[in-house]
Amino acid sequence: MSTPSVHLSPAALEFVNDRHLATLTTLRADGTPHVVAVGFTFDPETGIARVITDGASVKARNARKSGYAAVSQVDGARWITLEGPATVLTEPNDVGEAVARYTQRYRVPRENPTRVVVAIQVRKVLASPSLR
Repeated sequence: MSTPSVHLSPAALEFVNDRHLATLTTLRADGTPHVVAVGFTFDPETGIARVITDGASVKARNARKSGYAAVSQVDGARWITLEGPATVLTEPNDVGEAVARYTQRYRVPRENPTRVVVAIQVRKVLASPSLR
């Protein structure tokens, strides 16, 4: 998961670094969407969107099973969706990096010894015209 597969415009990069919440969509076993509000970060160098969560959460379980996810951020007429293959990272270095990125964008998250990272290798970007 280290080669960027997409390119975001400068406006889109600024938007995904502004402090906004988003939704994460994963798929349940029956194929229906599970959509929850999340904070996320995007690394333009690797093309990875990261969501930190508890390892036992529905979003982590779904990402493990379906292997695909999408994160969407909306602010008025501006919106962006980043989607692609998803994996759940559990290694301390991966979790630490995701927490550091989250802290920079939002705030220091509460302590969670069972925290994992839903990492999305962004393959597709949908966006409002102003972010293309």
